[in-house]
Amino acid sequence: MVYALILFAALSRLLPHPPNATPVAAMALFGAATLPDRRLALAAPLMALLLSDTILGFYGWSGMLAVYGATLLCGLLGRLLVGRERRSGGRIAAAAVGGSVLFFVVTNGACWWTGYPHTAAGLTDCFVLALPFFRNEALATLAGSAILFGGHALLLRAAARRRLTAPV
Repeated sequence: MVYALILFAALSRLLPHPPNATPVAAMALFGAATLPDRRLALAAPLMALLLSDTILGFYGWSGMLAVYGATLLCGLLGRLLVGRERRSGGRIAAAAVGGSVLFFVVTNGACWWTGYPHTAAGLTDCFVLALPFFRNEALATLAGSAILFGGHALLLRAAARRRLTAPV
């Protein structure tokens, strides 16, 4: 399953899409919440980024560090959703929005630090210009989280029904 998640996230970056509209953060949340091996759960989205960056091309080290670091932080946020009793729709949505805000602040903070004047006006310009990217990332993370967590819940219910109705 983890390989399918990595492939899904990597492919989402390779297929045509609006800027920043990929479910990598959703995969980080989902993997960290559901996979039993914590190290693999946190490494899977980073492997997806590395795989797709190998094909798409690498970019500046500060940008990559910010993107990979923010993705890792999203995975750590997903650890708060470990255990089915902690995975309500509201908590998943809050984690998706929180992960999107975290990703936005970390990556645009790095962008401001490396490419804008270190003033309040430079910070404001950087973050205001990035708002369309935030919208795309947040929508992709919310939709990806709904698909991953919702699909997982449906599969678990179907498996439970099969066990209840299976002849003994």
